[in-house]
Amino acid sequence: MLTFEWIIGLLLASVALSALARRVKVPYPAFLAIGGMLLAFLPSGPSWALEPKLALALFVAPVLLDAAFDTSLRDLRNNWLPVSTLVLVAVGVTTVAVAVVARWLRPDMPWAVAIALGAIVAPPDAAAATAILRQVKLPYQIQKILEGESLLNDASSLLIYRVAVGLVAAEHMKVREFVPSLAVALLGSLVAGFLFARVWMMITRRITEAPSAIITQFGGTFMVWIVAEHIGLSGILTIVAYAITLARTAPARTSARLRVSSYTVWETVIFVLNVLAFMLIGMQLRPIWSGLDDDVRFKYCTFAAAVLAVVILARILWVIPYGAFLRALKAQGLLPAHVIPAVPSLRRGIVVSWCGMRGIVTLAAAFALPEAFPYRDLILLTAFAVVFGTLVIQGLTLRPLILALNFDDDNPIAREAAHARTAAFRAALDEIDGDPSEEAEILRLEYRAVLLRAETEPDGGVATSELPADPIRRRAIAAARQALLSLRRTEAIGDDAFHQVEEELDRAELSAEA
Repeated sequence: MLTFEWIIGLLLASVALSALARRVKVPYPAFLAIGGMLLAFLPSGPSWALEPKLALALFVAPVLLDAAFDTSLRDLRNNWLPVSTLVLVAVGVTTVAVAVVARWLRPDMPWAVAIALGAIVAPPDAAAATAILRQVKLPYQIQKILEGESLLNDASSLLIYRVAVGLVAAEHMKVREFVPSLAVALLGSLVAGFLFARVWMMITRRITEAPSAIITQFGGTFMVWIVAEHIGLSGILTIVAYAITLARTAPARTSARLRVSSYTVWETVIFVLNVLAFMLIGMQLRPIWSGLDDDVRFKYCTFAAAVLAVVILARILWVIPYGAFLRALKAQGLLPAHVIPAVPSLRRGIVVSWCGMRGIVTLAAAFALPEAFPYRDLILLTAFAVVFGTLVIQGLTLRPLILALNFDDDNPIAREAAHARTAAFRAALDEIDGDPSEEAEILRLEYRAVLLRAETEPDGGVATSELPADPIRRRAIAAARQALLSLRRTEAIGDDAFHQVEEELDRAELSAEA
């Protein structure tokens, strides 16, 4: 009973912290980190254990799927250069820099352990960055770069992490022995993710009841991760490929009622997983901290502070010179035409370099280390310090920094959504054209008003209709939805505009079914 009471209390406290974070306009993971730190030093707090091998599957798999499902392949392709350099080079630079500093401070730490620590703290967190980006107006390209990075850098860092942990476990195995199997795992993971998605859609296509469908969504996510890990593939890449494949085909097969329900449940579960991650890592820190004497505590804190400084500086020292180098090449006319749009300005480089908050993936990776892993206690404490430090230092100052840089309003999503809205409701009008009934005439008047609003107010949405439900409306909405799906397939609109108009059509469809 006591455990249940603690769970209820901590969940309610996290809701209060989240509300406070929204009120002061900071990312809610920053306040969760503060809550986790307080829990770590609460003498009478709970002490719960979680199997380390379960941590990555429980925390990372659903978070990755949620992020990958909303990822736009068009925007990833258009911003491939900055995204790939952040995913590969920035993560690699951070990992190496942290490993070098760790070895300098603790010369007896094996290189594989130091590299594992670097990979754990290397990937920035998607939830923290998204919480900030929703509160301010950033240029569209920066948003897409940061979203693409937050999705793919988990894969690159956790692949390094997997190799480093494997080297520690194998002791005498060399890196070159991992390379062939790793290359096969990379390609195999992408293929497996695609095949898993196709098979899963065939199995679940007749499940239309919301509770059953949502349970199978989560069950499928965990099954894909577990199977991929058991057969030697990368769970990260498999889940990303699985989610992107689902995202391209699920909208045409899913009803509005099921989609609205599942989106709400997924958003809630991701929030709860963030809460659990910070709670559990806080509980792990309490026995570690209490078991250290004052001299060792000082050494551990010095080590963690040094790693935090390296994590922040490594990103800045890569992003700013990278932008300056590209601008110099552009000034000399040495860049290909297709690369020029990806050249960042100094202001954009400053924002990207400061968007380095760490979060749930770092916590889960640290927690997932085997119990007997060398320096596990130090790594756990350091990982939490990096997450806490970046969320507080960068998370609390990012919004004022963006406002101070005063970016121009750049909102292509509104323009694309207006274009999609126009095409969708023209298709709806064509569908009911020629119907002589009074209901059809009322519907035509309504949709003409929507078209006029889309052309004159591109930033506006579509209000849910209050007209009576009827089959004509449902038929028109189905035609509008097909037009919207066609625009997405041809990449005339991006995924952001697609989901915005899809939500409007879902509300209209639910109203028509009332």
